[in-house]
Amino acid sequence: MPRKPVPRVVVNRLPVYLRALYYAAEEGMTYISSQELASRLGYSAAQIRKDLSTLGEFGKQGAGYPVANLIKELERLLHVDRTWDVVLVGVGDLGHALIHYQGFEPRGFRIALAFDNDPQKIGQRVGPLTIRDAAHLEEEVRAAGIRIGMITTPASAAQEVAERLVAAGVQAILNYAPINLTLPKGIEIQYIDPVVHLQRMTFFLED
Repeated sequence: MPRKPVPRVVVNRLPVYLRALYYAAEEGMTYISSQELASRLGYSAAQIRKDLSTLGEFGKQGAGYPVANLIKELERLLHVDRTWDVVLVGVGDLGHALIHYQGFEPRGFRIALAFDNDPQKIGQRVGPLTIRDAAHLEEEVRAAGIRIGMITTPASAAQEVAERLVAAGVQAILNYAPINLTLPKGIEIQYIDPVVHLQRMTFFLED
């Protein structure tokens, strides 16, 4: 019998569960209970049990969830049981930091191409990459078969860059530029704007 589709709201929580399970594995845990996961993540144990039950029967009465098996299943569902090549556009301070970040490859991602339109940057080495000319973005991304993009350009350039990435075959975009993108249906977009998160926090701070 085919498995029911996993609701998007549950999918959004799965990477958080996976991260907690990685830490549990590093600590030498072989089983973890929903209560232990709840204490680590701030979710309710009932919510965690409900979410994980959509994936199958993994828990063992009185012992909890087998950490290694659950990691493997979540990696499979999230398609990070392989390494995804990523293209990054905009090699400013943030772009440099992301290229040097060591946390991507252990979790299934590798920045394979980096582009910028600044002639002074093109041809420079940043970590293992050489900055490429954004004028050739479509042809080089298409030739590499890359399906994931990161945008770290100024907001004024982000929409055009996103459209060019989609034209090159990119199907998922992580956007750090402080602007919402308008793209065809079926393109997955995630946004990271630290200012937005800071403003959400300051709402709760007293004057």
